[in-house]
This record gives sequence, structure tokens and C-alpha cells, in this order.
Amino acid sequence: MLEGKVALVTGASRGIGREIALTLAGYGADVIVNYNGSADKAAAVAAQIEAMGRKAATVQCSVADYDACGKMITDMLAMFGHIDILINNAGITKDNLMIKMSEEDFDAVLATNLKGTFNTIKHMYRAFLKQRAGRIINLSSVSGVLGNAGQANYAASKAGVIGLTKSMARELASRNITVNAVAPGYVDTDMTQAMGDAAKEAVISQIPLKRVGQPGDIAEAVAFLASDKASYITGQVISVDGGMAI
Repeated sequence: MLEGKVALVTGASRGIGREIALTLAGYGADVIVNYNGSADKAAAVAAQIEAMGRKAATVQCSVADYDACGKMITDMLAMFGHIDILINNAGITKDNLMIKMSEEDFDAVLATNLKGTFNTIKHMYRAFLKQRAGRIINLSSVSGVLGNAGQANYAASKAGVIGLTKSMARELASRNITVNAVAPGYVDTDMTQAMGDAAKEAVISQIPLKRVGQPGDIAEAVAFLASDKASYITGQVISVDGGMAI
């Protein structure tokens, strides 16, 4: 489904990003594994991709750093020759009620989640135009669709990602470049596993399907949007949340 394609996945050393990287490789793509903090985990993901017979590279870069994003993309284009799929997955949370939220925590979340998405798209823009083809998939969140108490910074950043996605879809459609977003609900990752039983039960009670999602649920939606099967879909937000955003 993705043979001959090169994908750049940000925040790909763990969680949903890791699953996306492995899933894309499983469908035939070569994958650039971006990470910020954990070189060992990123290397392990790359090794798994190479074990599938695909090419992989790891690259350290905080997506919040505009110039570092430019260098990452320039270096990876030189290494692979082209990048066909950009997955903006890197994200952070610094949850708190507004009355307790610091300006620094608000700014940090927007810098990674929203500005980081801008940074990578900005630096890939000319390459995609030159190729006259491309797939951009941005990770939003159910919090960006519905809002969530205690997550004003995170919800604002993920709602911003939706606006950015729709604007870029309109801007790039004439060049055969699609731009879509996937909005996960509660997914079984390290973050949700750390929740207490009562908190988990409270979350599950809000989900019509009465279970949390798996990273693979998100990764399969991303892989579909990255493929030619989704060539007539752009500017859309695909909620993968068990029905939370109905």
C-alpha cells in the first residue's frame, strides 16, 4: 500500500508515534523516526523497521525549534531523496486548571503541539510543491474537538491543529497534496496506564464503545490517510475515539 514511499513521523520513539512508524513500515514505507529525548527507544523502533526489510533513520529534533526542524528535513531529504508522507504526531501535555496553569506551561504546550506542526509543514512545503504530491497527517485530539477541563493549553493547541489542517488542505489541494487530521480519544499508552482505576472507569463511562482505544487503532487510520486509497480526502478530521465526539 505504501511501497516506495518515505514517511517522516515526529515523536515516533514511543506510544502512538511508535505504532504509526511500525504500521507504515508494515505497509511498505521507509520511515524516518524523529524523537526528542530517548535515542535508545528511537533506535529500537528503527531496528524493528529494518527487520521488516524497510529503510529507517533516527533523527533527534524538538519540533518546537524552527531552525532544528529545517535542518532535520534538509538532512533527511538529502539522505532519502524525497519525503512523501509527513506525520505530525509529537506532542506534550502540562495539564492543570486555568487558575493554577503557568504562562510557561501554556506556551510550552502550544510551542510543541501547534507551532511544531507549523514548523515541519513550513520546512516541507517547497519539497512537496516540487514533487506535486504529498500526504500530511496531523494528530489532533478529542480534547481539541470537545474541550476538556484542566487541559486549556492542550485543547487549544489541538483545536489549533484542526484549523491549521483545514487551511493547509485548501492551500495545497491544487498541487495534489492532501492534509488531514486524526483526533484520538483515550488510547492505551504509558500516560493512560498511569491513571488510577477510578479515573479509568470515569473515562470509559464517557465512551460509547465502553473501552479505551489501542495505538493500532490510530495507526491504521493514519496509514489509510497516507495511502492512495484516501486520495480524494482532504481537510478532514477523523475522530478515532470510540464515539466520544458524536
